[in-house]
Amino acid sequence: MQITLNGQIQNIENSQTVAELLEELQVAHKKTVVERNGIIVMEELHKEEGLKDGDRIEIIHFVGGG
Repeated sequence: MQITLNGQIQNIENSQTVAELLEELQVAHKKTVVERNGIIVMEELHKEEGLKDGDRIEIIHFVGGG
């Protein structure tokens, strides 16, 4: 399936949900905000939120510091 991930077209094969995509990208353990087609996906719904061909996904990582 083909999605747009942070502005770049990507082909993904193994991810069917937001949670699986985060695992595939190796960012599942980090604090992130995920937006799917302009709507924020709450963290508790990552395992349920399915991905579809043509989705636009934005992933924002939070970085701490001082």
